[in-house]
Amino acid sequence: MTPDRGPARAARARGTAVRRLLALGALPVLAGLLGGCGIRATEVPTDFGPAPSRVRCSLADQDTTARAARGAPVRVFLLCGSSLVAVDRTVPVPEGTAGGTRRVLVAQNLLDGLAESPTSAEKEAGYTTDVHRMRVSGPAPGDPDDALRLSASPEDLTSYALAQLVCTFSDSAAAEGDGSVVLGGPAPSEEARRYACTDEVRSRPGSKEPPSSEVTKD
Repeated sequence: MTPDRGPARAARARGTAVRRLLALGALPVLAGLLGGCGIRATEVPTDFGPAPSRVRCSLADQDTTARAARGAPVRVFLLCGSSLVAVDRTVPVPEGTAGGTRRVLVAQNLLDGLAESPTSAEKEAGYTTDVHRMRVSGPAPGDPDDALRLSASPEDLTSYALAQLVCTFSDSAAAEGDGSVVLGGPAPSEEARRYACTDEVRSRPGSKEPPSSEVTKD
């Protein structure tokens, strides 16, 4: 005769039920252990808040010291992110200076301002500069009257520094106000060239150098 397997099946069923109950009963214990370790059990993604805000590249308020300083109001172009951004400054210009003397003086003061470390407010907003200290002089023999000679060749400057200089000079009394400036190196034999500040240069100073063209010698 075939043995009755009913009791065996019933025993297995009871064992399965017990194991299921034990498994369910272990969940609160596991949750308690996690809570004791400082870990909160959750079934939904946790919101850790918004990501850190990016650099604004704008100043909520210009430094009162700069605004109160005596001198000519100017704009210098600093680096912020991957672009050039204009910042309001003032440069000292002694009374009575005019013509080429005034042009060189303004250019030197602008260059000095670009070479200075940005103010604390500018740093907080993300501004930097790639310009180092240089000297500016007037035109060499044969240069146009509005030419500026730098103590470093424009070709030796980084594309960032050259873009800062060109856009700052061309937007000031150091140039003729046509969006360009004539620059040359220290050697009189080095050809001076007219550099233009374009929208592409302002938006991509690291990859787009200021376009230049030959100038007519006097």
